[in-house]
Amino acid sequence: MNLHHSDRRKIDPGRGDRLGDGTPNDADRVEIGPTQLAFREWEAAGLGLPNLAAMREFRWRRLVQALAARDQGGILMFDPLNIRYATDTTNMQLWNAHNPFRACLVCADGHMVLWEYKNAPFLAEFNPLVREIRSGASMFYFATGDQGAAAARDFAAQVDEVMRAHAGGNRRLGVDKIQIHGLRALERAGFEVMDGEELTERTRAIKGPDEILAMRCAHHACEAAMAEMEAAARAGVPGGGMSEDDIWAELHKANIRRGGEWIETRLLASGPRTNPWFQECGPRIVQPNEIVAFDTDLIGCYGICVDISRTWWIGEGRPTNEMISAMQHGVEHIRTNMKMLKPGVTVRELVFGGHRLEDRYWAQKYSCKMHGVGLCDEWPLVPYPDHWVDGSFEIALEPGMVLCVEALVSPEGGDFSIKLEDQVLITETGHENLTSYPFDPALMGAA
Repeated sequence: MNLHHSDRRKIDPGRGDRLGDGTPNDADRVEIGPTQLAFREWEAAGLGLPNLAAMREFRWRRLVQALAARDQGGILMFDPLNIRYATDTTNMQLWNAHNPFRACLVCADGHMVLWEYKNAPFLAEFNPLVREIRSGASMFYFATGDQGAAAARDFAAQVDEVMRAHAGGNRRLGVDKIQIHGLRALERAGFEVMDGEELTERTRAIKGPDEILAMRCAHHACEAAMAEMEAAARAGVPGGGMSEDDIWAELHKANIRRGGEWIETRLLASGPRTNPWFQECGPRIVQPNEIVAFDTDLIGCYGICVDISRTWWIGEGRPTNEMISAMQHGVEHIRTNMKMLKPGVTVRELVFGGHRLEDRYWAQKYSCKMHGVGLCDEWPLVPYPDHWVDGSFEIALEPGMVLCVEALVSPEGGDFSIKLEDQVLITETGHENLTSYPFDPALMGAA
């Protein structure tokens, strides 16, 4: 069949000029997006798609409203995830995370400027909310050498120009992360530099309707990727020669195949390497009749983080009674704590209430009971009582927040750990568990 030139340029020749999420059906589009595989799976699951233009406007309005509430003239962002939130653009995200060459300024009147890599100004052209595209935000040593201070002065002069035009005399400027030369240059230019992370984290904490639709889609894609990883592990481990890295690679592959972006950690371990937790995956050959535990920490479709943990028993044998008891204890921990989630409940109440881990698991418990999630692990944090600091998280939950509920059941001095985690939406009346991936029946004692 011969395709016309206009059809050859389409991402999906079977659709019109727009995809289901409202983006152009054009192979020249530059924003990262889901693949045809992801769209097919979402359609089969009956999932609604986000309207990305509406999602972008919701985020932009929340930033502007946050500036007004704090009487700040602007928010200057270098964190690539804050830039993604403000602009929905990406550019070499992991490289940018340690080589900050991009910046985004949202002014009190809504004017938004993106400082982009000078050879790639076209990457943000799809988003009309980005009113200006500039270059010159690089102040890190690799890029500027011993002239970082001069580069910072030039950048601060650009910020000053924009702020005078769009923030009037308001010199209060929120900044999330910045190089030392940049901070000093902004202060010398007369800006009162405020804590930008407080503004961005609290702004990002409440998800709008289209963000929630995007998260549902990303979550479904992540669970499909987990299923492929589990199938590969159950098929490959009994034959011998399958390493932790081999198993983990299946999750990476399946994520990318659906239009996901990256995985933030390497938290998969097997057998005795699961205790203590936080040993990252490596070349160890997984043996039959062993535990495999992991934490996805996955940045998936639409840049949404899906943070799920599961522990599997791989093999035809039976887990030990101690493992089954620990697994059941972990599931009880998650389910009991999850029942507390609803609008109005405070983080303090979550910290000091809920399920108590048994003493034998207390020393090696996880670093928190729960944490927020959106474009990555986000504010707020719900620590265990012994790590609570008065004044740190004195807030109440609101509809639109999403929390990951954690359990690490790890006997001190033992040879295994159970890691579990579900991702939960706070609704108007309570909560909804977005995670449907089953707990391993063998470890639950059912097989």
